[in-house]
Amino acid sequence: MSIISVHHLSKTYPVAVKQPGLQGTLRHLFKRTYHNVHAVQDVSFTIEPGEVVGFLGPNGAGKTTTLKMLTGLIHPSTGDIQVAGHVPYQRDRSFLQSITLVMGQKQQLIWDLPAMDSLRINAAVYGIEEREFRHRVGELVDMLSLESKLTQPVRKLSLGERMKAEVLAALVHRPQVLFLDEPTLGLDVNAQVSVRNFLREYNQRYGATILLTSHYMADITALCQRVMLIYAGRLIYDGGLENLLEKFAPYREVTVELGEQSASLSPQSLSDRLRSYGELETVEGCIARFMVHRDQLPTAIARLLADLDVIDLTVTDPPVEDVIGRVFQQGHVT
Repeated sequence: MSIISVHHLSKTYPVAVKQPGLQGTLRHLFKRTYHNVHAVQDVSFTIEPGEVVGFLGPNGAGKTTTLKMLTGLIHPSTGDIQVAGHVPYQRDRSFLQSITLVMGQKQQLIWDLPAMDSLRINAAVYGIEEREFRHRVGELVDMLSLESKLTQPVRKLSLGERMKAEVLAALVHRPQVLFLDEPTLGLDVNAQVSVRNFLREYNQRYGATILLTSHYMADITALCQRVMLIYAGRLIYDGGLENLLEKFAPYREVTVELGEQSASLSPQSLSDRLRSYGELETVEGCIARFMVHRDQLPTAIARLLADLDVIDLTVTDPPVEDVIGRVFQQGHVT
């Protein structure tokens, strides 16, 4: 049985329209006009227990609005939602005990108190006994490498330590479902890796279901085999990450290092020449990078080697960021 079930979910906001100037202000004061903003439109999906699913989309696509409906913070305009057997917006106590929402740009820890004090408040809210509280915190501290940090005021912690403590606070009641909205936002590379490793271990140890949004593709590729793409409020893809790459990336990235003979051409002449072999991405000095359709790859490489003074040539799959970016530029997956 699916732990998250969403059918024909939509959210529409009426937004007041105000014309500029004094006349527009007076009209806005006495007789407002509205237009509808469709933040989420007819979205349907299911998630099974224990899945880790990436939820991707450009800014304003509807990701956070969807998460807020899944956690019961806002009502949907239309559609049905079931999370862990509950209707989210009814906000049943048992539902709230089974989920958590972590937002990278929001904090729940009290700034001037040690993080442990905030954890005790959370434990009291969820009715966790002292012995069980100590046991859970001990496990999470070991997994997050936060020893000796919880007794310091939150304002004294580094950004990475503070984010780990936020995650710990969100998980002390051991929820079944984790909704994570940009959990590594603003963290350095080492802190990002640490949070990813923790989430992977937490999922494996407790079988928790995770729905993750992130602008860092490394988060998605490290944790998620399945991704959902939302664009302009509509779900445009739901499936395996590898399937998406194969479906939408029928090209390969070719990087060439050119010798002095080719590099002596003017930048414009060199760029024009390289465009005849594929879709030119960048030219930096003697190194050029472009995309070639895989059906045309053998011919393009043969022409490159015959026409130009090539010192080195590599062929790789394009970065996943580029593939996802192309999907969003197109607005659909064919």
